[in-house]
Amino acid sequence: MAVRAAGWGFRYGSRRAWALRDLDLRVEPGERVLLTGASGSGKSTLLAALAGLLGPDAGDAEGRLEVDGGVPRSRRARTAIVFQDPDAQLVMTRAGDDVAFGPENAGVAPERIWPAVDRALAAVGFPYGRDRATAALSGGQKQRLVLAGALAGDPGLLLLDEPTAQLDPDGAALVRSAVARALADRRATLLVVDHDAEPWLPLVDRVVELTPDGGARELPAGWRPAPLRLPGRRPHLPGQVLLRAEQAGFTHRGSRAPALPPTDVAVRAGRTLAVTGPNGTGKSTLALLLAGLRAPTSGAVTATAPLTAGLRRPDRPPHRWPAEELVRRIGTVFQHPEHQFLTGRVRDELALGPLRTGSGDSEAHRRADELLERLGLAALAEANPFTLSGGQQRRLSVATALATRPGVLVLDEPTFGQDRDTWGELVALLAEQQEEDRGMVLVSHDAAVVGALADDVLDLRPVVPAVPA
Repeated sequence: MAVRAAGWGFRYGSRRAWALRDLDLRVEPGERVLLTGASGSGKSTLLAALAGLLGPDAGDAEGRLEVDGGVPRSRRARTAIVFQDPDAQLVMTRAGDDVAFGPENAGVAPERIWPAVDRALAAVGFPYGRDRATAALSGGQKQRLVLAGALAGDPGLLLLDEPTAQLDPDGAALVRSAVARALADRRATLLVVDHDAEPWLPLVDRVVELTPDGGARELPAGWRPAPLRLPGRRPHLPGQVLLRAEQAGFTHRGSRAPALPPTDVAVRAGRTLAVTGPNGTGKSTLALLLAGLRAPTSGAVTATAPLTAGLRRPDRPPHRWPAEELVRRIGTVFQHPEHQFLTGRVRDELALGPLRTGSGDSEAHRRADELLERLGLAALAEANPFTLSGGQQRRLSVATALATRPGVLVLDEPTFGQDRDTWGELVALLAEQQEEDRGMVLVSHDAAVVGALADDVLDLRPVVPAVPA
């Protein structure tokens, strides 16, 4: 399926600025194209439009955008898209049913559906069968399942928006291999957006950069992304323990296997603990326990005197602290940033935490403006947080965690969706938190950010049952 854009642009209904404008792009049937460009340059908007998801109620369009010679909405049956957030696409409670949903709605004969489902699950390396509950999957496992759903319908146009962002390195390689196998016969056209561009280069025919002015520029053969800008490192001596997990674990209600087996962790002032490991080993669950947002079902999470100073009940675990006390002491970045937004304006989102912890209005907004400028979000101060790109939402979520100057930061994939420049600025800002004697917990598959910031590494691995002698 061919893709054509001629002077095309789109502006969301709640925004004054155009997300993309004056775009001219031509992709031939069977081509594989990597789209790159700065965070917020309109890459996700273009993919959503090509998938036929941006109707007149979403905003204003100009120019012409076509898929296989027709308007994108008329080609939706042969177009598949994988979003940045897999939760936005999961519709069924069982894995197999979710993958089958698309073919069933397209009228595929029942006897052809389940073989297609099984092939798609195998292609993406999904480690469970059809009956696995989607609610029990990690973010990376959900992303793999969504890709299987996209492949099961045998699409003519496959659109991938950061498809490996939440996957461990082995899982990301599996997804790229699955895409390569699925498109080997060149019957489908591929447009992929990924800030981790280099691993895709052997799989694509060319790279197109979306520029800040809304245009498209084809990058020369042999192009490679610029190296990441790493902050200077200095050794951090072990500080006081601020937060401790002792045999803390968590099992979902009704589940036999724990989401997190009993785990010991110490979070120290001025040091960063990186939590790494394959998808599904409990990294995000551990982050929620340490952040006081979920109570462990076994063991305990406790805070020490430096973090509990001023609390009326310092003996209570973090999950029982009042919200205004928790946000003052532990700042959290969720795996999905949009889950933590509470207001209708970016600037108000950043001021909310300081205001709730007792800062005056002028001080709260001064801090908000400082973080907006630092993270390249100043021009979006009046925008609704839910209209930002994935990378912009991630930077905003990090800024909200920093706004109250907490003693501990718990960050789940804080560099997701960033281009080279915003990645460097974000990592430099986090490095400064170490100098201010904060304790940090960093959950990440991003080896570069782990290398740049981590003082200690906890590598979670699947529990292998003992084999009887």
